Amino acid sequence: MSLTPALFGQLAQGMGIFVLACALVTGLAVARQWSWRYRMVGATLFSVVLVVGLFSLSFEPITRTSIEGSVAFKTVFDRFGPQATIVVPPTVTPEQLVSTLKQASSNLFSPGRNSQGAEQLTIYARTVIHPQEGVSKPLYLGRVKRSLSLRNDPNIEIEIFPDKFAELPKNQSL
Repeated sequence: MSLTPALFGQLAQGMGIFVLACALVTGLAVARQWSWRYRMVGATLFSVVLVVGLFSLSFEPITRTSIEGSVAFKTVFDRFGPQATIVVPPTVTPEQLVSTLKQASSNLFSPGRNSQGAEQLTIYARTVIHPQEGVSKPLYLGRVKRSLSLRNDPNIEIEIFPDKFAELPKNQSL
């Protein structure tokens, strides 16, 4: 089952009906001054909070995209502005990096990002190599640029840095 806006809308409707039933029972409990009436008030109000949350997710659910051929990455820099950086393993290939950058551009997109005057979100992909013992060197392998306002941006620009791939050791381990 995938999490879609329509599914969250249906869940919000179902919980809305539940809230109406709770409100009816709460009204009856208050009118008859039953001892558990305040528990029902709390349960009803908590259900209202759940309905509001489900309703808000019906606009834009929190989902992650999975693109075939991508490798696992971690976000190492993201201040929710127009730039972010992910780290990939040093064993990544250029083809895998393209898929990984597509996945990162989809997963890190948010319409609430602070543009700071920029029109595009730029995500850099880097890895860390160890040219000598005790020395670490960050190596930027590529980047993707996409719109800050369009979720399904048709003009995604992916750039791979082949000269940086040449610097990767052939048998690098994590």
